[in-house]
Amino acid sequence: MKNQFNHTNEVPDSQKKKLTFLVCLILAFTVMNGTMFNVAIPDISAEFDLSPSQVSWVMTGYILVFAIGSLMYGKLADLFPIRTLFTFGIALFSLGAFLGLVSPSFEVLILARMLQAMGGASIPALSFIIPSRFMPSSRGKIFGYVASTVAFASGVGPILGGIIGGAFSWRYLFLFSMLAALSIPLFRKWLPQEERKYGSVDLPGAALVALTAASLLFFITTFDARLLLAFALFAALFIWRTVKAKEPFIQPSILKNKRYTVTVFSSFFGTACLFGLIFVIPIMLRDLNALSTIGIGMVLFPGAIISGILGQYGGRVIDQKGGVPVVKTALILIAAGCLLISTFAGSVAWIISLCMLVAYIGFPLIQSSTADLLTTTLSPEQNGVGIGLFNLLNFMGGAFSSAIFGAVLEIEGVTTRFNFLSESGLNVIYSNLFIVLSLLSLLTAAFFSVLYKRADKQAESY
Repeated sequence: MKNQFNHTNEVPDSQKKKLTFLVCLILAFTVMNGTMFNVAIPDISAEFDLSPSQVSWVMTGYILVFAIGSLMYGKLADLFPIRTLFTFGIALFSLGAFLGLVSPSFEVLILARMLQAMGGASIPALSFIIPSRFMPSSRGKIFGYVASTVAFASGVGPILGGIIGGAFSWRYLFLFSMLAALSIPLFRKWLPQEERKYGSVDLPGAALVALTAASLLFFITTFDARLLLAFALFAALFIWRTVKAKEPFIQPSILKNKRYTVTVFSSFFGTACLFGLIFVIPIMLRDLNALSTIGIGMVLFPGAIISGILGQYGGRVIDQKGGVPVVKTALILIAAGCLLISTFAGSVAWIISLCMLVAYIGFPLIQSSTADLLTTTLSPEQNGVGIGLFNLLNFMGGAFSSAIFGAVLEIEGVTTRFNFLSESGLNVIYSNLFIVLSLLSLLTAAFFSVLYKRADKQAESY
């Protein structure tokens, strides 16, 4: 059919290697851009004389736009050539970085971060679509590389941010991000040329999705009841629009696909556990071990390195045996790591680092395996928005766990131990949080095992 993407247009092996390397490299830039600024928050606050609530928008605004943008680019990838979307996204990301480098005021800095997020959101969204569209025969292995890159970069980002910010200035973090623009000519050379697919974007539906996601994310971070009401209103309007529109932004058939919904929600809870772990660990290490920012980064670094290496092998297992066993393995590893941290909370830092290593290995495995399952579950025409929704819900999971555990950590005087293997003292609240994460991971593994098998049997019976 004319004007449709050729979803069987597999690139040659030599081009696969170049394209995979380039995707992983630009993805690392994007992930580190998100995590590097965590350690720069105090310096930005001091330069512009900001309160904690004001300076938090450097991260909150970025995450909000980035999360919604991931869904939007996923939908656009069903209609527009990926090469065009990458060119636009990376250019906007680099422009935002330049504006941040020279920003004369906090307002301009926030605008710069928003532009970065609007452009940068294209990178993870399209990075998970490229393997299924252009490298289907080695899809699982490429997903492994992509997910390993995310895990590695998330661990390296805070260390690199601390080094650059400490030696020079937080503004030089933007200079690092500007280098992403150098990848545009290579993407235009190595990505296959595609034609515009026939169809249109449901703009009212897209706006309602954005408002629904934004109100929920704001509620998660503020716990303002009015935002919960706004979320309910926008969600209801989005459902109404989806039912009435001729070509809705998200096709109802995607959400009716039980294998898809089971996989997405398993990924949501698995990611919530991982982000909850990554959120609480630095606070615990600062509180119980009195570590500096660089010291905390060094505790996380071994897990990031090992997960980056082993995640590639997980991708090969996916190609050989499918994503289902890898999802289960990832969730069990996360549960085991959280149980170990719960037991040894308050111990010396190197023991925590070893415990983190176990949980961290689950990071690339859960992402690569669920992404692989989604691309095999959905039709090629639904892959873009399906992966976009998957990315959005993963961000939601991370925001939920960070907000909830942040509120729990403010509770004082906790003495009841959930894990009787742990010691008593100031570590109890942290030990309890990690045992909850361990149980949640195990419950998610059981949920996935039972419901995915049932959904798979139902799909085969049709």
